[in-house]
Amino acid sequence: MAIFGYGRVSTAEQTNENQRLEIERAGYTVEYWFADTTSGSAHAAQRAQFKKLLDKLRKGDTLLVSKLDRLGRDAPDVLATVKSLAALGVETIVLQFGKLDLASPAGKLMLAMLAAVAEMERDLLVERTQAGLARARAEGRTLGRPRKTNEAQRTAMIKAHTRGSSISALARQYAVSRSTVLSSVKPKSKTA
Repeated sequence: MAIFGYGRVSTAEQTNENQRLEIERAGYTVEYWFADTTSGSAHAAQRAQFKKLLDKLRKGDTLLVSKLDRLGRDAPDVLATVKSLAALGVETIVLQFGKLDLASPAGKLMLAMLAAVAEMERDLLVERTQAGLARARAEGRTLGRPRKTNEAQRTAMIKAHTRGSSISALARQYAVSRSTVLSSVKPKSKTA
């Protein structure tokens, strides 16, 4: 029965050493440590070190993480990860919950509540975002990324292209990408 630790940080400027120290300060001796440097938006199963960790885990092993979000991207991903670990017979402990084993009945209850709260937060975020976008539109704001060219440049590109200038030549001339030129000289037709 081995004790594994897992840490994750989002950028190379960050270190996962604090997560490892937190686990050790809780009284655990980590025999195998795995850590990823990847965005939290990546599913757990897509992370290189987490994949290696999963290959090493055996029935009776313990996996320790400092916080729940280290185990997955969102509530469904965390739930799927914990279920797959429980199916392997691995005890999963999140120190954030006071050494609570997520495969235990109390741990499952905690995960279910967290999943419900996370879903509600996600729904509220979508509502607030949509309300903000609607308000911005009502105020006449232009949404989206700023255009790389102004109206005069776009008109000049269209004229030059109709006279035979290539897309590549126009891209070099205006120091923009070919797709920017294409969106100006061959705009998408709007279908009703």
